Amino acid sequence: MWTHSVFIITGAASGIGRELAIQAAQQGADVIALDVNAEGLAEIRSHSEKIRTRILDVGKADEIRAFADETIPTLEGRKLVLVNNAGVSLMSGEFRHTSLEDIEWLMNINFWGVVRLTKAFYSYMLKQNSGHIVNVSSVFGLAGIYHQCAYSPSKFAVRGFTETLRMELINTNVRTHSVHPGGIDTAIVKNGRFTGAMSRDTEMHIRNFRRMAKTTPQEAARVIMDGITRNKARILIGKDARMMDRFVRLFPVKYTSIFWKQISRSWASKENT
Repeated sequence: MWTHSVFIITGAASGIGRELAIQAAQQGADVIALDVNAEGLAEIRSHSEKIRTRILDVGKADEIRAFADETIPTLEGRKLVLVNNAGVSLMSGEFRHTSLEDIEWLMNINFWGVVRLTKAFYSYMLKQNSGHIVNVSSVFGLAGIYHQCAYSPSKFAVRGFTETLRMELINTNVRTHSVHPGGIDTAIVKNGRFTGAMSRDTEMHIRNFRRMAKTTPQEAARVIMDGITRNKARILIGKDARMMDRFVRLFPVKYTSIFWKQISRSWASKENT
């Protein structure tokens, strides 16, 4: 299906992005893998001659403009699948303990990176009247969660942006996909930023995340590829994401107090052990 398509994938040096690049190439697509991690990009090139790589920081508007200016003339009218996957995490504790600078840093990558890259290739897609815009949100883009006062809003913003484009593009052949992974076994927390009280025991936070990360990046990529192929507007990855989606739909307001009680009990249990 993807033989005459080009996948542009951000955050492609590791995790979900890496596996998406490999699977897209295996399915016949030409892939342009983007990341700031040169070592990871070098490794992924070895998987297929159909994978090209480029160092790119989605937090820098000038780099995105230069990349788009160089790339669009080479697409030769082919279908473009733009996968905005790059993202970072911030462990800072409550909002009162989180600096505005840290929130701006995260939003610049997680949200503005998605907007900038989409804007750079949007006119091309409209001209071709084809393509897919795949924006990776999160399970935390379905529900606002304690201690995620930067990450969760960024993923809500990605979801809102994607759904707005979906309505705007309803009379075209350009498709949008809002992707909501649950716990995926990647290095996003390990490679994230820890500040304040959350920086006192980073290894504990990493271990806690790994315990919740039940889905492999390979499986996540498979679900995303299948969702794109089937033109699914919302792609949920993992049992935890599907459960969160159903729960928030059932209790759109009350979920906050229900989750808080669970978190409080968990903390109390840890303090007593």
